[in-house]
Amino acid sequence: MTTNMTTNIKPGLFGIKNSNRDFSLPESWGKNQFNNSFPIALTCYMASKKVDPIYLVLEEDLSITHQLITVEKLFGLPYDDNNLFFSFEESFTPYADLVIGPLPRADLVTRNSATKNKDCLAAFEIKLTALPDNSTCEVDDDNFYGCEIVVRPDTIVYIALAIAKLYINKKEELKAITSLTCSKINGWEDAESVRPNMPNFIQTIDTIIKTNIQSQTPLLLQPIWKTQGKKGILSKECFDMFIWSDFAITRLFIDQATNKTSAFTRMERAVVWLIKMLDDFANSGKINADLVTSQLTYNTRNDKAFAVSGKITNPYMKSSSLTKPRISKYAVKEIILGGAQDYLSPERRLDAIILNSPNLFD
Repeated sequence: MTTNMTTNIKPGLFGIKNSNRDFSLPESWGKNQFNNSFPIALTCYMASKKVDPIYLVLEEDLSITHQLITVEKLFGLPYDDNNLFFSFEESFTPYADLVIGPLPRADLVTRNSATKNKDCLAAFEIKLTALPDNSTCEVDDDNFYGCEIVVRPDTIVYIALAIAKLYINKKEELKAITSLTCSKINGWEDAESVRPNMPNFIQTIDTIIKTNIQSQTPLLLQPIWKTQGKKGILSKECFDMFIWSDFAITRLFIDQATNKTSAFTRMERAVVWLIKMLDDFANSGKINADLVTSQLTYNTRNDKAFAVSGKITNPYMKSSSLTKPRISKYAVKEIILGGAQDYLSPERRLDAIILNSPNLFD
């Protein structure tokens, strides 16, 4: 243990006062927990400094643009509101009536603890990403740096549920859109039958999205941490936060699904998952997410929906905040509190760099 652990400040993370995790305990800093809790503390810290996250939204022409979004609008309450409760790895119960079987867990659900049932406010997937990644670390100009994003199947499910919620009283309207393509599929597990319909699937999804473009909501929180190229050294201008709307995320797989390859790709499969879930909801009012993602695999493992490299994400995220993140690496000592850095696990890359940079806490 370092001497920092003996300070009067309780080990913890900035801004996370009410949570289903006790950050004074080492077990709350275990595998995968830091990866979704540190980003929330970073977001709270940015709010305290009046630095709004970058919000990636989809326009009606299906291009992605950047806006700013306040953390209060993101979480549903101000970051320092005593009624804001952070519930990690929990299901977003407002979607419970839309599914058959278990509702997938989100990385984070924000709640209002002042209400009788601790009402859910928002649900998020969280991707803590390094900048640059392996595909962009050797370019000369850091304007071309990018982050790899690995997307879970549950993220596609949450996109489908968000759209389904919009049609809860308009299922026939949704059915009229999806049936034009989906009614032609005889066997959804047959790749040779499904794949020729890919352009029609994409057109159908795009039609649904454009019809509801004003209803997109934040879904994926992507904090970035920047290093000096391939070196395991944090850049002075280090941290920032990008937020993808549920509709904006679709470009990551739909745009890549239009690139023809010989094999059925994960991006194409994500398109199929989304259209199939929407068509199921239009016909039955329910989505069986487990069935769709476990049966429609097309000879590809379904441990993840898909992954995109920094070369692919850079054009979507390119901005001054990507080139020069707005939060200094020295902010770490104001985010990780009470010597809690001693709880980090050195086998994980960001943890290891923080542990090997003791000057950050001087």
